[in-house]
Amino acid sequence: MKQGIFIERDGILNRVRVERTHQVSPLTMEEFHVNEAIAPLLTKLKGAGFRLIATTNQPGLSRGYQSRRELDRMDELLRRTLPLDDILVCPHDETDRCPCRKPKPGLLVEAGFKWHLDLDRSFVISDKWQDAEAARAAGCTSLLLQSPWVGDVHHDFVLPDLAAIVDKILRLRAGNRVVAA
Repeated sequence: MKQGIFIERDGILNRVRVERTHQVSPLTMEEFHVNEAIAPLLTKLKGAGFRLIATTNQPGLSRGYQSRRELDRMDELLRRTLPLDDILVCPHDETDRCPCRKPKPGLLVEAGFKWHLDLDRSFVISDKWQDAEAARAAGCTSLLLQSPWVGDVHHDFVLPDLAAIVDKILRLRAGNRVVAA
């Protein structure tokens, strides 16, 4: 089975604005700015054989203040700009109690099935506690970018920048290789 890396969209793959200590997801293409600096890091991970899958909660869809067309346009820009294999979206509100809304592991489990991934050997990159919790529930290793949204739930690693996260993933993977005699 393959190894995957699940990457939180908002705050990692694209920039967000902060209002009153909360991240605010972009709702229109005018607000959407891809973090192009991450492209070489993702290319490095892709070259190492990982499947790269963006995951995101987008409750604006079910709440009615974001259009599916705008979200699809954002996803298309991400696909053109970054070497992603897939983008999985939970469109639900917290009150829907769906299994795909992070911190639940539904998006990771779905991707694991679709892409034939070994979740126990896969990784989650984020800056939010919800992704760390989804990683724990799915059996993945969480690597969080130091941020105000890390929280106090279980997380495997908190690192200062995305380059350190990528290096840590590559070191962890190298440490798990079995050398045939």
